[in-house]
Amino acid sequence: MNKQFKERYLLIAEDDEDDRQLMQTAFTAKGFTEKLVFTENGEELLNYMYNAHNNKTAAPVFVLLDLNMPKKDGKETLREIKQHPELKKTPVVIFSTTNNQQVINNCYELGANSYILKPPVYESLLHAVELLKQYWIDIVISPS
Repeated sequence: MNKQFKERYLLIAEDDEDDRQLMQTAFTAKGFTEKLVFTENGEELLNYMYNAHNNKTAAPVFVLLDLNMPKKDGKETLREIKQHPELKKTPVVIFSTTNNQQVINNCYELGANSYILKPPVYESLLHAVELLKQYWIDIVISPS
């Protein structure tokens, strides 16, 4: 993480309120200590990222991005993040119910760092969150 930023956070774009609550519970249960920031669509996510970056207040550890959202969908949001000269370093993990190989391939072409299918049950969500934490927090060294 760039040392010019004061805090780290996980930025999650998810338009479904029930899914946001489940994710909040799962990340808390798995000991995620970074701040969780939830947005309801890609437009809101990008505004948050731009404001935090421009004010040099915070940098995301990674972005967890749903594909199917109103206003600006996940693919449009991913494209915009990866075209920004500084935000493009931010790891973006697609977290979607869309299990279509063409869509998955397109997300990787746009710069997604990972693509994870949303687990159908809470126990599987807990396992996915644990793996996300282990990989993106405990193992990966972020660019500065």
